[in-house]
Amino acid sequence: MIRFEHLSLARGTKPLFEDTSVTLNPGERVGLVGANGAGKSTLFALLRGQLHADGGDVLVPSGWRVAHVMQETPAVERTALDYVLDGDTRLREIEATIAAAEAAHDGHAQAEAHAAFADADGYTAPARGEALLLGLGFTLAQTQLPVASFSGGWRMRLNLAQALMCPSDLLLLDEPTNHLDLDAIVWLEDWLKRYQGTLIVISHDREFLDEVCNVTLHIENQQIKRYGGNYSQFEVLRGQQLTLQQSAFEKQKKTIAHLESFISRFKAKASKARQAQSRMKALEKMERIAPAHVASPFTFEFRPADSAPNPMLVLEAVRCGYHLDDGSDKVILPHVTMSVQNEQRIGLLGANGQGKSTLIKTLAGTLSPLAGTVKTGKGLQIGYFAQHQVETLRHDDSPLQHLQRLAPDTREQELRDFLGGFNFRGDMATASIAPFSGGEKARLALALIIWQKPNLLLLDEPTNHLDLETRHALTMALAQFDGTLILVSHDRHLLRATTDQFLLVAGGEVKPFDGDLDDYRDWLLQHAADQRAAAREASIGGSDGTAGDDGVNRKEQKRAEAQERQRLSQLRKPIQRKIDKLEASMGELSDQKAKLDAILADSGTYEESKKALLTDSLKQQAEVAAKLAEVEAEWLEAQEALEQIV
Repeated sequence: MIRFEHLSLARGTKPLFEDTSVTLNPGERVGLVGANGAGKSTLFALLRGQLHADGGDVLVPSGWRVAHVMQETPAVERTALDYVLDGDTRLREIEATIAAAEAAHDGHAQAEAHAAFADADGYTAPARGEALLLGLGFTLAQTQLPVASFSGGWRMRLNLAQALMCPSDLLLLDEPTNHLDLDAIVWLEDWLKRYQGTLIVISHDREFLDEVCNVTLHIENQQIKRYGGNYSQFEVLRGQQLTLQQSAFEKQKKTIAHLESFISRFKAKASKARQAQSRMKALEKMERIAPAHVASPFTFEFRPADSAPNPMLVLEAVRCGYHLDDGSDKVILPHVTMSVQNEQRIGLLGANGQGKSTLIKTLAGTLSPLAGTVKTGKGLQIGYFAQHQVETLRHDDSPLQHLQRLAPDTREQELRDFLGGFNFRGDMATASIAPFSGGEKARLALALIIWQKPNLLLLDEPTNHLDLETRHALTMALAQFDGTLILVSHDRHLLRATTDQFLLVAGGEVKPFDGDLDDYRDWLLQHAADQRAAAREASIGGSDGTAGDDGVNRKEQKRAEAQERQRLSQLRKPIQRKIDKLEASMGELSDQKAKLDAILADSGTYEESKKALLTDSLKQQAEVAAKLAEVEAEWLEAQEALEQIV
C-alpha cells in the first residue's frame, strides 16, 4: 500500500502539506482533486521520487513499477508503434539481451532470454501496442509513421499509450483527457476500469472521475483527506461534512463566548478566581474548529442579446473544407444542408478529424465554404470560442486593454466592473496576461465573447484549460443562456447539462443522432469493436485480398447482431428514461422526507407555540411517505419491464 505519514512540504515560502497522513490500498482507483496550486502535481513528484518531503514519509512499496505520462515527446524517427513499445522497458531489456546472446552465439543465454521474453508476453506486445494506439484514435497506417510526423496533441496521445504499455503497479495520470476527443475518452475509461494496479488520476473532467475512480483524495488547507467513492459521491460527503463542521463551529463559538464572558466577569473576584482560572485553561486547550470556509464559487452570466433572428443560419449544399497552397481543395464535409433555429441547443458528436471544428468554423464565418451558400439572419451576433482561442490573446496586454479594444467608448470603470465579475480585480485587470494560467486566459477569452452579447454561441472545446469550479460556472451560465448554442466538447457533464439534441459528424455527413450520451457511448464501443473485427477479417482474407465465404458469413452475422442490439436499445430507451425520471423523483421525495423527519425529531417542534408547525409537518410527512411508496412501486415495475427485454 501507499502511505503518507505526517507529510510536510513547502515550495519556496508556500506550504503545500502540513503534518498530513493518508493511506491508499493496492488496486484502488483514486481521483486527486483540489484547487489549482494546492499541490496535486507536487504529490505526483513525491510519488515518483523527484521531490523529497521536508518532514514525514512517503512510503511506496520498493518493488512497485511506477508508470507516468511524459510531458515532452522527442521528435524521433522511430515509428509510433516502436515508441509505444518502448514503454515496456523490461521487454526492451530482454530484447537487448537476446541480441547480445545471438551476437555472442551463446545458445544457453539465448534460450534463457527467449523464455524471459515469453514470460513478459513479448510475442503479443506489438498487438497490444497497436490496440492502445487504435483505442486512442490512431489508424493502423499511422502506427507505422514516425513520431516526428505527429502534432503536439497527437504526441501527447503517444506518451499516454507508452505509459499504458508499461506493466505497472502504480499508474499516475495528470489530466489524461486534455488532448483526447470523446471517443478516445470512452475507450480510456474502459481500459482503466480493467487496470489491475493502483491508479491515481488528476482530472477536471468530473464524469471521467465518476466513471473511473472509487476513491477521492481532496487537498485543502495543506491537508489530504480521503473520501470513499467517486467525485459525485465526494461532493455529497464534502457538503455534509461542511454542514456538520459549520454547526460545530457555531456551537463552539457560543461556548467560547460564554467562557470568555465568565472569565472577564469573575477573574478579578477572589471567590471566583479558581473557577475563572480553570475556564481560562479550558479555553486554551480547546481545539478551535475552523469555520466551514468554501471559497465563493466563481459565477458569471451572459448578457441579454439585443435581438434574436429566426432562423439564425441556413446552410444550403455547403461544401466545408480548406483551400490548399497548391490551389487544390481539401474537402472535409462535401454536402451540408442545415438550418439553425433560435433557442436550439445542439451538441456536435464525432471523432477527431471528422469535421466538427471545420463545421463550427464555417458556421462562424472564419472559414469560407468551398461551395454552396450560408445565409445569416438579420441581427445575428455570433460569439465564437475556438479550440485554440487563448492563443489569439495578446500576451503583453492586460485584460482591461483587451476589453478596451472591443469597447473604446465605454467608461473604464464600467469595463473594470465587468472584468471584476470574471475575477479580474484590482491590479490583475491592468497586469500583462503573460504569466496568467491557461484557465485564467480561457476565462478572459470567455469574458470578451460575453461582452459582445451574442445570440448564437459557437463553442469548440471551451473547457480545455478550465478547472472544476470554472467548468461548473460555465455550465451554470450556459444552462441559463437564452440564445442559441452549438457546442463541441469532450466534457459530457457540460454536454448533458446544456444541450438537448445532438448532431453526429461522421463519414463526411452531418446528421441527427437519435439518442443521448449513454447511447453514443454504446455506439462508440460497438463501432470500435466492428472496426477491429473488420481489420481481423481483412487480415485473414483470401490470397486475392478478399475475404472468403466464412468472412462474408461472419460479416452478415455481425450485421444481424448489430441490428438486434439496435432493436433492443430502442425498446429499452423509453423504459430507461422513465426509470431515470422516477429515480429523480425518489431523490427529491427522500430529501423532503428527511427534512420533515428532522423537524419532527426536534423536541422544540412539540412546544405549544409550534402546534401548527407540528400538525402541518405530520400531514406533509404522511403525504410524502405515501407518494414515495407509490413512486418506488412504479420504479420496481419499470425495472422488471427493463429486465424482461433480453
